[in-house]
Amino acid sequence: MRIPMKVDYGVRALVELAMRYGGGPVPTAAIAQRQGIPEPYLERLMSALNKSGLVHSRRGPQGGHLLAQPPAQINLYDIMQQLDGNASPLDCLTLPTDCVFADSCAQQEIWQSVEDSIRQVLAATTLAHLAERQSALITASASSRSPEPESASESASASRRRTMDYRAVAGGAEYPHPHSRHHPAGAGVG
Repeated sequence: MRIPMKVDYGVRALVELAMRYGGGPVPTAAIAQRQGIPEPYLERLMSALNKSGLVHSRRGPQGGHLLAQPPAQINLYDIMQQLDGNASPLDCLTLPTDCVFADSCAQQEIWQSVEDSIRQVLAATTLAHLAERQSALITASASSRSPEPESASESASASRRRTMDYRAVAGGAEYPHPHSRHHPAGAGVG
């Protein structure tokens, strides 16, 4: 089964809203940046999610998007139905009268079983589950990238050495280190 990009991006945007649930409207630009979704595409997608009733959208300087229901009440099956409509692996499962072999097709039974299993998993998976798991993965990823903690004196000494080395390269000017979060070229790298 192939998940359409519209569903993938839609679920990612909704998980972002679930992670921020209760914190007020989230701007489209913030969702796009955090989830790596092109903003023009996300704007159209959020409009569709608003029309479907999964989100409430507000315009203006304090605008953004909010989940229309608590994350525990929105499941992946409902999202997929709203964004993709027919998620059936074969057309004959939704329109059996269009298939001349519908009454005598062994494949149809197997594909129906696959569709039922997928529907069951999607219906049991809520945005609350995904938001919780996403938060855990982000925390685990951040802690695995963190260097071993240094003592306070080792940390201060290493910081002074890096600053002094960079000043020497920059001709003594007061520039932040290129890997600091305050340097445009190293933004977010630190």
